[in-house]
Amino acid sequence: MQPDKITIEQLRSGFESNGYIAEDEITVPVYLALRLEKPVLITGAPGVGKTEIAKVLAEVFETDLIRLQCYEGLDENKALYEWNYQRQLIKIQLIRDSGSGESMERDLFSPEYLLERPLLKAIQAPKKAVLLIDEIDKTDEEFEAFLFEVLSDFQVSIPELGTLKSRHIPVVVLTSNGERELSDGLKRRCVFLFIDFPSVEKEIRIIRVKVPEAGERLAEEVALAMNYLRHNLEIKKKPSISETLDLTRALILFEADRLEPDLVKKTVNLLLKDKDDIDLFNSQVGPAGLVEIVRSEQSKRH
Repeated sequence: MQPDKITIEQLRSGFESNGYIAEDEITVPVYLALRLEKPVLITGAPGVGKTEIAKVLAEVFETDLIRLQCYEGLDENKALYEWNYQRQLIKIQLIRDSGSGESMERDLFSPEYLLERPLLKAIQAPKKAVLLIDEIDKTDEEFEAFLFEVLSDFQVSIPELGTLKSRHIPVVVLTSNGERELSDGLKRRCVFLFIDFPSVEKEIRIIRVKVPEAGERLAEEVALAMNYLRHNLEIKKKPSISETLDLTRALILFEADRLEPDLVKKTVNLLLKDKDDIDLFNSQVGPAGLVEIVRSEQSKRH
């Protein structure tokens, strides 16, 4: 299946078969990005499933996932290519020892001494790959401008080797947690997609798909608890979907079929990863209070 020929029904099926619960708000922008061969820029809080979309697309198209993890101080060399200086030094020594008259510079800057970093690897991939540029907002404006140029032309100029053009335009997924505002130029190049924390109904579906051994009541109560923690407490680090799944699996280990105060107390460290957040939870709600709130919300639903 080719990304630029996929139908929206095939994309929906691909998401579903890989356990990713996605409505039209997600599938349509991704579909348009694939058919128009444009990067998709996915924003949202940490843990809402942005990175997972790239992983699913690699599975759907049975291709490689090439990941560029962004961080403060990332530069072109780390993202694009570097020369293998250690091998070059060894080669220099061998040439000197042999007294060979061959062109040292020509040999030292040949493809065999080139270390491909994620961007060049994606451009030179033998088949269309999925390129994940994760947390682009952690880089500076200078790197973003360089990246914009690469994504516009899908070719790279290496002074010693010339211009290397893309064999196949990769499927490009960029993610951002919103730590800084991205440039209008980068945004214009991309199809934009914002992913919010899931609704209670969607999170129940995610739990049932990812942790099928969880009963319907347990899944509902966990989803209600997560929804309350995210939207009603001023915590620094809101629980992600992966933490929802960790909690569910932990409750199953305790052979629970529903939330109970003692179980919430035992597992709260799976949800809240900051001492101030845990203190806030205990002072404002507490395990018993959370269970009471969940039971109340549950009764309203039925």
